[in-house]
Amino acid sequence: MSGLSLTWPWALAGLLVVPVLVALYRRGLRAQERRRAALAADGLVMAAPARSRWRHLGPALLVAALAVMLLSLTRPVASVAEPHREGTVVLAFDVSGSMAATDVKPSRLEAAKAAARAFVAKQPASVRIAVVAFGGTGLVTQRPTDDRAAVLAAVARLKPSGDTSLADGILGGLSAIVGKPVKAPGDAELGTAQETPIGYHGGTAIVLLTDGEDTSDAGPAGAAQLASAAGVRIEPIGLGTPAGTTIQVDGFSIATALDESSLQAVAQTTGGTYRRASDAATLAAVYDSIELQWTTRTVPHEVTSWVAALAAVLLLGGATVSVLRQGRVI
Repeated sequence: MSGLSLTWPWALAGLLVVPVLVALYRRGLRAQERRRAALAADGLVMAAPARSRWRHLGPALLVAALAVMLLSLTRPVASVAEPHREGTVVLAFDVSGSMAATDVKPSRLEAAKAAARAFVAKQPASVRIAVVAFGGTGLVTQRPTDDRAAVLAAVARLKPSGDTSLADGILGGLSAIVGKPVKAPGDAELGTAQETPIGYHGGTAIVLLTDGEDTSDAGPAGAAQLASAAGVRIEPIGLGTPAGTTIQVDGFSIATALDESSLQAVAQTTGGTYRRASDAATLAAVYDSIELQWTTRTVPHEVTSWVAALAAVLLLGGATVSVLRQGRVI
């Protein structure tokens, strides 16, 4: 518990009564000593013995109880650390033309979308979800949010067309996580630009939903290494079958099959796990296996009752000591 603040700080003015009570107590003691000395001079009472300082314990506890009770009137608020599950998950959908293949029913892309909807419904509010669509390029269609309706709407808009670049899918996922465009790692020999500095993002994951057929010149290895350095785990999910099938594109029959080798390499590089999904039910099970980190967050809580309880304990202690020493509370 830390970060104490006061809802009604003006109530602290009530503490001004404490030094007044202390002054009155000391004045009363001095008056009592003078009366006893006068009576002792007349021989009516014995001279006062040496007094122990412990005689002040009871009144001190009572004054402290009053001070703490006055403090509770300010309605103090403390920041309390609470554990919760948090993180960011990026659903990166391959939307290339091959995702229209029907070797996963009803199609590779539709099966992925159906499982994604089930995944979104199960996530706690502390988990933010982003949506990335990648074909020849990667596009963040929904930035990380806890608005489940916005995520589902972004998933529903996905349509298959075009080529496939796994690297752009990973870079699109990283862009969604860091909140700015992330470029591909540089190649010093080719004189290309250096990779984008993105920092470290533990507790994040990119679910790469694809058939693994990469039609780009650059493979996903460099982008996967960048994700690994940033603490981002990639969970590739292979959609389709190794035997494959054919799709019709502009009147041509094109063969398409699941390519698992590159997806397995991406998973190994980033500490993720490659899985093959043969249907929507299998995809749902894959989503259930994704684990995010438990962390703590500070939540403000009013602790007036705690402070009042402390005041009650001090009051009880002061009253007990006073009764035991002099037979009365005051």
